[in-house]
Amino acid sequence: MNKLTFILMMCSLIELSAQDYAIAQIENSPRHHEWVELPVNGRTLYTFVAYPEVAEKAQIVIVIHENRGLNDWARSMTDQLAEAGYIAIAPDLISEVSSDYPKTSDYPTSDDARKAIYSLEADNVTKDLDAVYAYAESLEAGNGIVSVMGFCWGGSQSFRYATNNPKLNAAMVFYGTAPKEANAFETIQTPVYGFYGGNDARVNATIVQTEEVMQSLKKSYQYEIYEGAGHAFMRRGDDPNGDQPNKDARDKAWQKIKTVLK
Repeated sequence: MNKLTFILMMCSLIELSAQDYAIAQIENSPRHHEWVELPVNGRTLYTFVAYPEVAEKAQIVIVIHENRGLNDWARSMTDQLAEAGYIAIAPDLISEVSSDYPKTSDYPTSDDARKAIYSLEADNVTKDLDAVYAYAESLEAGNGIVSVMGFCWGGSQSFRYATNNPKLNAAMVFYGTAPKEANAFETIQTPVYGFYGGNDARVNATIVQTEEVMQSLKKSYQYEIYEGAGHAFMRRGDDPNGDQPNKDARDKAWQKIKTVLK
């Protein structure tokens, strides 16, 4: 075994260990999970769906993963939304992008998945999300009310999707940036909600300008900054070994999510 192979193996083991709590969340869940295969642009978009245990038809939330792809934490977050009473749908947006790796889980490391994500064309991501939205609207267990939420890269995609789909109920942007083109905001008809960690200057440096543009166009943009929390506080706050500021931010953000969807 050469040195590079050893390092990659160790990185994979560390990441797997860090996701053990997420795997437990999924495997111990009493809720119904399923994979659906959506045909988009001549390829299969693998999509993870979690259903709540409720008597009435439920709202639907499309979950857009981080730049690590649809990993175990992203699926556990989907299950947590179902636990809160929503149908949650999480597409693997690097499905069949590579002929060698059909799903995120097939990539050797998260860095490989990241490279695939950053190779995606924006318009193709929109087509994927449109297919997921159409599937969400078709669900008999759903009430037809569809929102979107995303994290990191997915947060930016959530904001961007609000510029492309006026029928969304809400767009929840977790530590993601807005589109850079000012005219992109003109088509937004959906309320946009931002969730940011106080210790995330790279992302937070864009908030003021985003707010100014949204206000000038009379678009709805509300946001929360959770002091002491860092980037990816939803994932880091889920980790039993995570630090307290991220845990606190995660808990407060959950309450806000429920308020938005209510």
